[in-house]
Amino acid sequence: MTQELPTQISLESGLTVDVASSIEDFIQNFKVDGKAKYREHIKKMILENRADIEINFEDLMIYNPKLAELTLKNPEYVIKQFSNVLKKFVEYEAPEYAEKVHEIIPRFKNLPIVYKIRDLKSYMLDTLVAVEGIVVRASPPKQKLVEAVFQHECGNEVRVTVTDDVIERPLQCPFCHKSTGTWKLLEEKSLFKDFQRIVIQEKPEEMPAGRMPRSIEADVYDDLVDVARPGDRVIIIGILKVRKSSGAKKAKSLRDMYIEVNNIIVSQRILEEIEITKEDEEKIRELAKDPLIRRKIIASIAPAIHGLWDIKEAIALLLFGGVPKTLPDGTRIRGDIHVLIIGDPGTAKSQLLQYVAKIAPRAVYTTGKGATAAGLTAAVVRDKQTGEYYLEAGALVIADGGIACIDEIDKMREEDRVAIHEAMEQQTVSITKAGIVARLNARTSILAAGNPKYGRYLPNRSIAENVNLPPTILSRFDLIFVLRDVPDTERDLQLARHITYTHMKGEDIKPLIDVDTLRKYIAYARKYVRPVLSEEARHMLEEFFVEMRRKSLEAPDSPIAITARQLEALIRLAEAHAKMALKNVVTEEDAAEAIRLMKSMLESVGIDIESGEVDIDVIMTGKPKSQREKILIIEEIIRELAKEKGCAKIKEIVSKAREKGIEDKLVEEILTKMRREGLIYQASEGCYAPVV
Repeated sequence: MTQELPTQISLESGLTVDVASSIEDFIQNFKVDGKAKYREHIKKMILENRADIEINFEDLMIYNPKLAELTLKNPEYVIKQFSNVLKKFVEYEAPEYAEKVHEIIPRFKNLPIVYKIRDLKSYMLDTLVAVEGIVVRASPPKQKLVEAVFQHECGNEVRVTVTDDVIERPLQCPFCHKSTGTWKLLEEKSLFKDFQRIVIQEKPEEMPAGRMPRSIEADVYDDLVDVARPGDRVIIIGILKVRKSSGAKKAKSLRDMYIEVNNIIVSQRILEEIEITKEDEEKIRELAKDPLIRRKIIASIAPAIHGLWDIKEAIALLLFGGVPKTLPDGTRIRGDIHVLIIGDPGTAKSQLLQYVAKIAPRAVYTTGKGATAAGLTAAVVRDKQTGEYYLEAGALVIADGGIACIDEIDKMREEDRVAIHEAMEQQTVSITKAGIVARLNARTSILAAGNPKYGRYLPNRSIAENVNLPPTILSRFDLIFVLRDVPDTERDLQLARHITYTHMKGEDIKPLIDVDTLRKYIAYARKYVRPVLSEEARHMLEEFFVEMRRKSLEAPDSPIAITARQLEALIRLAEAHAKMALKNVVTEEDAAEAIRLMKSMLESVGIDIESGEVDIDVIMTGKPKSQREKILIIEEIIRELAKEKGCAKIKEIVSKAREKGIEDKLVEEILTKMRREGLIYQASEGCYAPVV
């Protein structure tokens, strides 16, 4: 039995509002440019075969403030009345369509106040609220019973509205008036709706320091199911309610709040959460006119840290980023820049990362020790109460459109590191677990830091030998820097003076551009500036690439100095350099600076220690050309000896390798590597044989 709704309702101010007629008047007579806006919306809704209509709350406040006030304070009642009135309009416009549709739902947007999750209080229960946050979990779509039809043993049917997770049978039959007897649920006559439960969490950049992030569940129905995915930044508009306790013999006094969602607005544009006023824009444009703007930006990054100009410049380029491109066939070329810093202990790596996490418009900071594969990418978790599987977003998905700072990346477990391969190059996270198949966006720049494998960086060993990271990850970084703590009297004196002055007069060390202005400057550049390569810059990058490759042709044994992956990195760096000055064209100056940084990297980490030549394979494969050749020689020696005697003894391998000019110590290292990589196996004690 459905209860009749009153036609009038009183506000706290004592005024009475005739709700239905007020809604009818608003829909009929609210006009924009001489046209009835919502009558047009209704016609469009019918054409698109939908059953909901979006209502701008600002229009309602302008046209009928009393009705707007009532909508906020008593949303359940007003939404029902809105639905009834809209149904009448649809019946008038398209009677056949009205018969197909059970109800027309009004979806509100642009509420006057958008709350943070920690601002929600108990006095706001049963009111209409707008809450912003990040979707961190989403259950698979299900069908929820919202109106159950029960048949009593007397043969009569009763409709019961289901308001919570538990279906309650009627206490008494309204026809035969019996409180006893059996009831049967008629599922074929009951009303089901598409349903999904999502969890909204606070944005990491808005969370108070040292606090746990707060979250709230939201129940989503009908067309809003699957509108938001884990990792999406959203504004949820809905009725704040309390979850009823179910299944317990004694009612619990503590309850959880949740939102019954009326509308979801997904943040489509990256960095739109940073408000840039007209005054801010003028200030940013004025700053960009300064010919020394790039130097000022670089100098403003972590001013408490002495020196490290190239690393600070790389961080500045990472903050601004290149230009992502989507080709006509759907292929996406990333614009985000990845930077890795490998350094001796006490060289301010963590401090740099924490500063970036603070200054970046959108950032997530995590450490390798405290991060798992699921925590970085995404996880499928099981709800303890319902047993349902949820998809939960990880750090790289939450940082979508921003920066992920991963400290101590070398401390991550090997199986966890593999998870970031896809996120670094394809910029997506694919999940296939527990029947959930999903692909989430992870369009994020990665700034990572790690310590050398042996405590300090050994200059007589390659980057792959110094760092506990596989070449598959090393090769995906656009720039890699090595921070070595080498004693130098003059440099040490400058460093000591800087540190003591910082401790003595810390408040006097101010950046040339204050943090708030720099954040807005970066956000503005990332949002509006999309520089294009000029012909001159293109030729310069082409010539550098071809020249570096030509060196590999000069001698038959020369290693490859650079690959197409580094060329793409050069383009990204040049675009970011242009963005720093808010330029729309990448000039020769930008290309030259990108080349300088790339050369600096290749000369420090892309060097084959043995030959002293630039060899990109040191980064790309972990083995320089010279070492690869020696592995092939030793493999051939083992094959020849194994043919004669069934397996090759270590003494004989060492003896034959010595004849080819390979040191005894290096032979042992190569044998260990070959065994680990599955190229050879130990046939008997001290005797090796090839696998194939």
